[in-house]
Amino acid sequence: MTRTITRDELKAALGTANAPTLIEALPARYYVDAHLPGAINIPHDAIDEGIKQILPDLDAPIVVYCASGPCKNSGIAQMALTKLGYSNVRDYHEGKNDWREAGLPLQGQGTLEQTA
Repeated sequence: MTRTITRDELKAALGTANAPTLIEALPARYYVDAHLPGAINIPHDAIDEGIKQILPDLDAPIVVYCASGPCKNSGIAQMALTKLGYSNVRDYHEGKNDWREAGLPLQGQGTLEQTA
């Protein structure tokens, strides 16, 4: 079962003590261009047992996202993480384009904020 999170839910969660780890599931070039603030880049096809070195807590909140609803990468990443034992993974299905269209900040070389 796909568990999703809306933009408003994500925005609210990012300001809490138990903020989720954000994972952009797109290839690195898209991440470098622009990504949600604080996100890490793990392309959907690079999720394997090695991720447990980066994210050892299988119960920690994780949100995966990609470009937009039609993009399948975040759903693939969510399934891969779930198969590896992660229990609290949600998909920001609308993705980076929704975040951008709402006027929310992005980081990266293709943005005004050069903080990537």
